[in-house]
Amino acid sequence: MAPGYGSIWAVTRHGDAKAMLGDSRLAMTADSWNQRIPDDIKPYMLTMSHMDGADHGRLRKLAVRAFTARRVAARRDMILKSTERLLDALPGHAEQGTVDLLEHFARPLPTFVVGDVMGIPEADRPLWRAYVARMGSGQTYDDALRDAVAGAKQVVALRREEPGDDLVSDLLQAQAEAADRITDTELVTMVWHTVFAGQDNLANFIANSVVALLSHPEQLAALRADPGLMPRAVEELMRWRPPLLLTAIRYALEDFELCGAPVRRGDSVVAVIASANRDPRVFADPDTLDITRPAGTAVQFGFGHGPHYCIGASLAAVEAEVALGALLNRFPDLALAVPPQEVPRLPNPGSWHLTALPVTL
Repeated sequence: MAPGYGSIWAVTRHGDAKAMLGDSRLAMTADSWNQRIPDDIKPYMLTMSHMDGADHGRLRKLAVRAFTARRVAARRDMILKSTERLLDALPGHAEQGTVDLLEHFARPLPTFVVGDVMGIPEADRPLWRAYVARMGSGQTYDDALRDAVAGAKQVVALRREEPGDDLVSDLLQAQAEAADRITDTELVTMVWHTVFAGQDNLANFIANSVVALLSHPEQLAALRADPGLMPRAVEELMRWRPPLLLTAIRYALEDFELCGAPVRRGDSVVAVIASANRDPRVFADPDTLDITRPAGTAVQFGFGHGPHYCIGASLAAVEAEVALGALLNRFPDLALAVPPQEVPRLPNPGSWHLTALPVTL
């Protein structure tokens, strides 16, 4: 059971999850998000992640422009400079020798980077951090979402007047060429949703990765000894401790058998990423964190799979590589300020979401 959704089929095995995530008999719909959303902001809740078929393909084709290999590579220097600036400031945030790495590093870095990708003025980017934090708390969800939609409209208006090298400007250009390529509502929706996805999940992943490495000194030592392992380390960390533990809900479009179970039209189905990523049928010693695990052994689902594979996965991987590499290089004595099991988490069954990350430098 899930609050607001009723009974849900959960697919736990790797092979079954892979098949389910590519099954056209299961679709993302407006029902994939909670129906308690107020009516005035419901039009902006139908994100690309909650679409399938032609509409999903149409919008994805437009959005992918911002995440080509060329554009991601071009942003690496910006990511490094942003990382170094945050690391420079970390000692100044210490209180009694302890720094909250989530608040002062893992959260602000993705905010700055996705803000650059979207064309959000630098001075406005902290506002978007606040929107995400308020939504994450659950206490002011509706108001935070309204503010985010209003902020997205402002970004769109700004880039209509002042185009730049960013995704919003690209989308506006596509709209100018053919109005049916993207509507104003879809454009605003893509802005807020891309910013939220680019912040929250990556901030959690960076924070989770720091905890994982500091809790596994042999893995940390191997990575320090060979920084060239970083791309494989990021892949393994995404397998071992993904920020999202469940996929978004899919709905059955017809009656059919799924993994031997009789799924009926309208039934809800999710893949359990946390389980599939540790399936012993696919991964040797699946509960072991091993940053030397051979590349290409099997796909991990931290970035999703199938038509809804994370459009910003390549950028997220580069951000994580740069952030973790620079952090470990800058602070060789970095350590958790509390035991790993005492690092505070949000009680959310769908994600591994820290609320703070106290460390000593």
